[in-house]
Amino acid sequence: MLRGMSTVTYFADDVEEARAWYASFLGVPAYFERSTPDGVLAYAEFRIGDYSAELGIVHRRFEVTPSEKPAGSVLYWAVDDLDATLARLFELGAQVHDEPRVRGEGFVTASVIDPFGNILGVMTNTHYLSIAEQNRDKRRG
Repeated sequence: MLRGMSTVTYFADDVEEARAWYASFLGVPAYFERSTPDGVLAYAEFRIGDYSAELGIVHRRFEVTPSEKPAGSVLYWAVDDLDATLARLFELGAQVHDEPRVRGEGFVTASVIDPFGNILGVMTNTHYLSIAEQNRDKRRG
């Protein structure tokens, strides 16, 4: 059974550059890194959000099914302000993948292509906010 998103992996030809870009966007540094024996940064990982989800950047040479165009599943990260988040992503050089779309009351999605060719989804999601609040209440309880 699926229990929740654990790690999402994005790929980059230059993990150092991608690490810096994501650190700037997320406002936190990577907390874990791994290099190849020849000293090339192969992996950088961030812990983010209400549940400390893992966002990993992997050197593209380790990609199982390489693609020259944006590909893969779209994982939507919950955000509080979709417009502000998109504005920041565009300011950092991301390109539109899918314009904001209302999916129902309280649910709006959008996605961008980061400068490294990955699809990054963002959304406002009332269900996510409700579950996060319930979990905060349990921890306080």
